[in-house]
Amino acid sequence: MSSIRNDEDLRWLAVQIKQWGLELGFQQVGIADTDLEQAERHLQAWLDDDFHGEMDYMHRHGLKRSRPALLQPGTVRIISVRMDYLPEPSDAMHKALAGPVEAYISRYALGRDYHKLIRSRLQKLADKIQVETGPFGYRAFVDSAPVLEKALAEKAGLGWIGKHSNLINRKAGSWFFLGEIYTDLPLPIDPPAAMHCGSCAACLDICPTRAIVAPFRVDARRCVSYLTIELHGSIPETLRPLIGNRIYGCDDCQLICPWNRFAKLTAENDFRPRHRLNARHLLDVFAWDEQTFLTRTEGSAIRRIGYERWLRNIAVALGNVPHAPKAVEALKARLGHSSELVKEHVRWALDRQSAKREELACSSAFVKGATSD
Repeated sequence: MSSIRNDEDLRWLAVQIKQWGLELGFQQVGIADTDLEQAERHLQAWLDDDFHGEMDYMHRHGLKRSRPALLQPGTVRIISVRMDYLPEPSDAMHKALAGPVEAYISRYALGRDYHKLIRSRLQKLADKIQVETGPFGYRAFVDSAPVLEKALAEKAGLGWIGKHSNLINRKAGSWFFLGEIYTDLPLPIDPPAAMHCGSCAACLDICPTRAIVAPFRVDARRCVSYLTIELHGSIPETLRPLIGNRIYGCDDCQLICPWNRFAKLTAENDFRPRHRLNARHLLDVFAWDEQTFLTRTEGSAIRRIGYERWLRNIAVALGNVPHAPKAVEALKARLGHSSELVKEHVRWALDRQSAKREELACSSAFVKGATSD
């Protein structure tokens, strides 16, 4: 029988939920109501501008995304949690991005797929709640359903949505995952977080493809994360040179954010790099056959893009490196690939390498002529 009978009991339970969350490895737990009217307007304007690109699922679920009770009937509160995932210091990431032959993978994807780990912890949290309340209505989510997780986390006091659209915490930066428990328990809510971006525009300025078209407005169709992960077809040619050596996602807007000086390295072993994915050469990962790809991305979020898009992305990155005979040789070896998508990007990369070779020859001839004079 439930021991939760009145408002005082609910206040006690809310305190306990936060403590249990910390014990389960979350860095913060907050509680929000379900009023997402402002976020709903922002989402609709974003969709109206077609900024979602091919992510049709953003349309499909209608108002379920912004009205939690439509997704999970009876929901009156959302328990929002965050978990740090930063696997290495920022210097190491800057070094990898600056090395043109390094394969840069967004740091959230270097370790075990976070969905399963966080969902498991949320279930344990729900189990603890149920011991006190008896059976109650709930459903746990980890980026797995139409949920406005950032807006909910902002309402729950976990941080504010920055100009790059990521959630920022004053004491922890933005290198963290989010998860939610929708519940019918009328728990006391936390005050929302205040915005502290001020006049800073560093994330807008650093974005390699200028995807942050205005503060708080991201055109996903230009975003490197969308282009390398969500987009199934051909990457627009005008954007390929801007992708650099990023083969899965992009962290630039987080790396430049001044609030991330407060970010802490993760204590979760599962979020640390597997198979040296934070220090791989482009030629190394381009040489993987499909079985090697599947083996070395087992349990990783990377596997979701599949082998074909993996090769597509690396071909673009190889087209962006300075002229290198070994890159040309590796690209030519992929011209016989069964996928037209892969071959298209390989041909583009070879054309880029050819142009760079000619530029290098012209430059050498110019220097030689100037020296002889």
